[in-house]
Amino acid sequence: MEIILKKNVDKLGYKDDIVEVKPGYALNFLIPQGYGTVATKSTKKAHEEVLRQRSHKEDKIKEEAAEVAKKIEGVTIKIGAKVGENGRIFGSVNTIQLAEMLKAEGIDVDRRSLKIVEEPIKEVGTYTGIANLHKEVSAEFKFEVIEE
Repeated sequence: MEIILKKNVDKLGYKDDIVEVKPGYALNFLIPQGYGTVATKSTKKAHEEVLRQRSHKEDKIKEEAAEVAKKIEGVTIKIGAKVGENGRIFGSVNTIQLAEMLKAEGIDVDRRSLKIVEEPIKEVGTYTGIANLHKEVSAEFKFEVIEE
């Protein structure tokens, strides 16, 4: 079954993509949750027209995402965490903390677009994160977990 995505769906596709999914997934999850609509001939035609009109705006958004990616790649973030006697931290570092630290550096990024490569982080050290800013633009950055 073909679906036109209304929102980004992790591990499936980005907004305005036409994807092939199993009917049960589409009818029981994607459509009721508002993540997509059924791709019929008429909706595909209307969708193509909307994409054509929106293409120049999309280029501008992509350029802005590339600028933010350059800023992110040049930044090293330090996150303080409480550490026990054996060098392990209490709790773990998550994307919310990364987003807050990036915001403190003057880079506003949605926490849902951030991914931590070596999850879960339970020890002090240097790690890698990825910011998916646009479907064609992503930035890799380093962050360091230090003892607070």
